[in-house]
Amino acid sequence: MKVRVLGCSGAIAQGCRTTAFLIEGRVLIDAGTGVGDLTLEEMRHIDHVLLTHSHLDHVAALPLMLDAVSSLRSTPVQVHALPATIAALRAHIFNNVIWPDFSRIPSAAAPFLIFKELETGQTLHLAGLDIEVLPAIHTVPAVGYAVRGRSGWWAYSGDTGPNPAFWQRINQLPVAMLVIETAFSNHESALAQRSQHLAPHTLAQELAQLNPGRPCPIYITHTKPSETQLIVEQVRRFDAITHPGSGEPHDISWLQAGQEFEV
Repeated sequence: MKVRVLGCSGAIAQGCRTTAFLIEGRVLIDAGTGVGDLTLEEMRHIDHVLLTHSHLDHVAALPLMLDAVSSLRSTPVQVHALPATIAALRAHIFNNVIWPDFSRIPSAAAPFLIFKELETGQTLHLAGLDIEVLPAIHTVPAVGYAVRGRSGWWAYSGDTGPNPAFWQRINQLPVAMLVIETAFSNHESALAQRSQHLAPHTLAQELAQLNPGRPCPIYITHTKPSETQLIVEQVRRFDAITHPGSGEPHDISWLQAGQEFEV
């Protein structure tokens, strides 16, 4: 299974694109500004968009992508999300004020966009892929996702604060690659707590819940551009500390837009 990182930043700046992952060329997980690096041909092959939540950095490119490719497609794009996320998109983006309601254009019977509700714990079968909806804890209703690959599951936390239910499920899966957010440095711990994000010290607490008998590569996403280097340094400090009882350090790397992985 091919995973392409289109964007993995917590905000925009030169070289920084917000969250979007392209799976096997047909499934898009989140629709941040990284989608804009795709060609029209690549965008028109996306049949399914799975959103973690309604925040702008995860949905910003969705209306623009639909506008770019709808005339090139013969079937609607299916957008899968929690009911609250869909309600937010209808009320605040596809409302004929900020953007046309593509779920009723060119007609209600044959729209460019179809919304599909999902729920935490559900398993979806889309474009030949098995995708599980994982729990997330954020300031708005949110989820993460796990996608089954040939060597195991690609798991993505979405935007989340401390989340015991996430680790309970992750420890039950043969995870081949874990993508987890760390949006703020330890100096911004209070803001991270209020906004339900992780900082390096809370990331350490979260990773302590990962089964040491099932190690996997861990990739950090969603760092704020102004704090990325500091976050990297702070994570490296705790990364030098071994897992309790295992004798092995965490295998932690940082995502970059443009990376591709085979899972």
